[in-house]
Amino acid sequence: MQVISFDIDGTLEVGDPPGKISLAHVVDAIDKGFVVGSCSDRPLSYQRGLWKEHGIQMKFTVLKQNLHEVRLKFPKHSYLHIGDTEVDEMMAKNAEFDFVHSIDDDVIDYLSKLGISGD
Repeated sequence: MQVISFDIDGTLEVGDPPGKISLAHVVDAIDKGFVVGSCSDRPLSYQRGLWKEHGIQMKFTVLKQNLHEVRLKFPKHSYLHIGDTEVDEMMAKNAEFDFVHSIDDDVIDYLSKLGISGD
């Protein structure tokens, strides 16, 4: 099973600034059995409130510097973090996650290849 960690700002449509990934993509990933959560520099209370506001059940919410904790919670998975900054990439690599840049890479195509759509 694959763990997908989404940054919020610059990555998701509800971020500030908004990103390319819709909440429909997030819901579709959950519905298809991916282990989905958020990893942001936003406080945990903000992240949890965001998901509650939109009625989305995330498996985890962590601060960027704690992304490595997700590996401990979900061992023996493959791991992916999607974000929009060099810090996101550094944190992903430090936590031994694959990384997709939400602006520089074709993130929608990448999600599509995983079978995740925003329809």
